[in-house]
Amino acid sequence: MRQPTIRDVAERAGVSKSLVSLVLRGSAQVRAEKRDAVLRAVRDLGYRPNAAARTLSERRSRTVGVLLHDLRNPWFVELLDGLGPPLHAAGLHTLLADARLGRRAGHDLAEPFLDLGADGLVVVGTLPDPAGLARVAERLPVVVAGAREPALPGVDVVAGDDERGARLVVEHLIGLGHRRIAHVGGHGAVGELRREGYASALAARGLEQRVEPGDLTEEGGYRAAVRLLSRPDRPTAVFAVNDMTAVGVLTAAAELGLKVPHDVSVAGYDNTSISRLRHLWLTTVDNAGHELGRRAARCLLQRFEDPGGAGRVHLTTPALEVRGTTGRPYAEAAPGTAAPG
Repeated sequence: MRQPTIRDVAERAGVSKSLVSLVLRGSAQVRAEKRDAVLRAVRDLGYRPNAAARTLSERRSRTVGVLLHDLRNPWFVELLDGLGPPLHAAGLHTLLADARLGRRAGHDLAEPFLDLGADGLVVVGTLPDPAGLARVAERLPVVVAGAREPALPGVDVVAGDDERGARLVVEHLIGLGHRRIAHVGGHGAVGELRREGYASALAARGLEQRVEPGDLTEEGGYRAAVRLLSRPDRPTAVFAVNDMTAVGVLTAAAELGLKVPHDVSVAGYDNTSISRLRHLWLTTVDNAGHELGRRAARCLLQRFEDPGGAGRVHLTTPALEVRGTTGRPYAEAAPGTAAPG
């Protein structure tokens, strides 16, 4: 069956092909009755615009590339959930790529979006090759979301206030009475900022730091927690750099015969869907992933309208979500009272 063309739509609506094009582009220059006639003809005929032809005529693809650091991290998925609707409302489509898979295959991470003619690029998370991203940013608008690097000319960064969020969770643990608080860290600028927030909260109370390196994964959290919790002077609380790491800490605690929060309190970061599972019910920091995605979309749309100017940093405000994995340390519970848990 022959697909309807723009000429068919024009004949059905009783207008010119150029007027149909104006309506499909959302032009405000068309009278309401003519627009209604065109849209009715489009609907009746089942017409779909030829995207390739429109790209050639407008010299725009109306697509936005989204390069994701690691699709396994559920917080990134929540960010995408906030990113999509504003772009869709602006008539844009998204092309998604997983940077982790690209690195494994030895592919360039960002430049394929240039080959595909994307109008802009949103980078979600930290990429290992800022030089490659800089080359792309010279040719199309780029926004970095959920990370604090790289700092490139003309590139906006939208992220959470990680140092402040880390202080919130550590101050919560101190307020419960914990004095031996360990941190399972992560790499990159985000990991460093969360470690700095942890350190500053402890320093304000004259408490000692206990930091174990991690890699932002469940397995990394598990290995770090086994090292921490096997010590004679094990910590009474562990603050993990993200929720996935915290799940690894919870697994290690269970395997070592420790009850949470009776024997050790555990807190994460990001308030992902994992943290809200009832059998985990993890205390964590809400990093406003959905709102962060919306802000990233708005930044990119503004760059389309005004492509010049220096790159800006936009920070969202974190909030603490207290759930079932943190409580008073057992050793400091009042005599004659049951410890939490």
